[in-house]
Amino acid sequence: MRVLLVEDDLSLAELVRRGLAAEGFSVDVQHNGNDGLWAATENPYDAVVLDIMLPGLNGYDILKGIRKAEVWAPVIMLTAKDGDLDEVDAFDIGADDYLTKPFSLAVLTARLRALIRRGAPARPAVLTVGDLVLDPGSGQVTRGGTAIHLTAKEFALLEYMMRHAGDVIPKAELVDHVWDSAFEGDMNIVEVYIGYLRRKIDEPFGVRSIETLRGRGYRLATA
Repeated sequence: MRVLLVEDDLSLAELVRRGLAAEGFSVDVQHNGNDGLWAATENPYDAVVLDIMLPGLNGYDILKGIRKAEVWAPVIMLTAKDGDLDEVDAFDIGADDYLTKPFSLAVLTARLRALIRRGAPARPAVLTVGDLVLDPGSGQVTRGGTAIHLTAKEFALLEYMMRHAGDVIPKAELVDHVWDSAFEGDMNIVEVYIGYLRRKIDEPFGVRSIETLRGRGYRLATA
């Protein structure tokens, strides 16, 4: 799941980025309103976490710009203020949720998952491909009723592939959505994690659901 975080407090932004990444999110960070609006309207995100008090455009203006551009990704607003009017203003211009600083990272994570699940009909609460079942809310994966333990990154990779089951997904796209757009490591990290997934979701069950299409990418078979 790919999330945009727009927050000018550098230490808080890094703390949130690390926390969400540990839960399997791919997080892009912008530190001012102008860059935040550009990122939100130029890239596909599953959700946006948006501070209100920002240099350049404020969070309200960014949210107005996002919705004017017909970007319907769910938005959670963050603010240091503690006032009912701020919350009302945010909801009136198209926010989906609202958190007042300081906030719990666990609460932010839970709300993001809930918003992403209900954000569009294409995001069902539970993903099912053949006898492989993944529940984003509980973090559980099963095949044929047998529980499979995955790390946060393995879970994020499988979730993205299940949301695009049957499609050929280029390696660069997987890096962009499961790691992040600023990832500077070896692109072969995808091949490594595909191997991890195969050893957990395929080999013990005698199936080969993850296909490698040389030079094109990977595909999760639908049956």
